[in-house]
Amino acid sequence: MAVKLLSVNSLAISFGGIRALGGIDFELEDQEILAIIGPNGSGKTTLINCITGIYSPDRGQVIFEQNIRLFNNMTVLDNLMLGRHVKFRKNPFHAVLRIRKEELVHRERVEELIDFLDLHAYRKMRVVDCPYGVQKSVELGRALAMEPGLLLIDEPFAGLTSEEKEETAYRITEIRGKYKTGILLIEHDLRLVSKLADRMIALNYGLKIAEGSPQEVQRNPGVISAYLGNE
Repeated sequence: MAVKLLSVNSLAISFGGIRALGGIDFELEDQEILAIIGPNGSGKTTLINCITGIYSPDRGQVIFEQNIRLFNNMTVLDNLMLGRHVKFRKNPFHAVLRIRKEELVHRERVEELIDFLDLHAYRKMRVVDCPYGVQKSVELGRALAMEPGLLLIDEPFAGLTSEEKEETAYRITEIRGKYKTGILLIEHDLRLVSKLADRMIALNYGLKIAEGSPQEVQRNPGVISAYLGNE
């Protein structure tokens, strides 16, 4: 039986009487890549903001955890080490005796992430001084440092060059294989996510209009209309 990592049940929210989400339901399974797609204004960002707790929905339920935000004035290395903080054992009596040994273990884990994400050239730089594409890689590294069972990635290709997009897409597939994590991918670029996702859900005007394999969703008349217009 497949393990459910994330369950979203009847999620709904309105702003000033305007419906942003109108009762969204879906589940994400262990090590699955599920893409939420839709044109601008379809409700994708509102959905992930409800899942991460930034917004409180008017009704519905989200079952899971976790959110990431970088510290811009700290170095790339320090940001990744902070991601390991949750893995430190909490017993203060033993802390002094084992902190150095444990820190070395966590630093080794961070060095693996720096190598995996090609961040060697930026390790001592403040995040705020890094190129935008590198900042997005550091966000990913901070999340992976926590060894999550599920990653929520909001528009990872936005603002990237074509080369950076291809590299990011490759890394996302690598992450699933290497770290055995499920991935919820929010994106409007239908072409890119179709290559990555096991399943896709399409939103438009806050409603789910299609769900299925990438091929099924791309052929759905409602999705074609949402992206290209009725003509």
